[in-house]
Amino acid sequence: MRAVVDLTHCQGYAQCVFLAPQVFELHGEEGLLYATAVPDDQEERVRQAAAACPVQAILLGEEVNTGAR
Repeated sequence: MRAVVDLTHCQGYAQCVFLAPQVFELHGEEGLLYATAVPDDQEERVRQAAAACPVQAILLGEEVNTGAR
């Protein structure tokens, strides 16, 4: 599974960090770092994180575009 966070929508609520800390990490007060290639053992946690995101900024799937816009 691949994950992409739309950083133009992310508001830094950090629900993803609490639910999947091995994939999402806060850098400073507002910067979010994350792994685009989700490890198999973290897929369920990342799904929960995506569902919990208040602004639905996390996109999941095999074909998610991870390139720059």
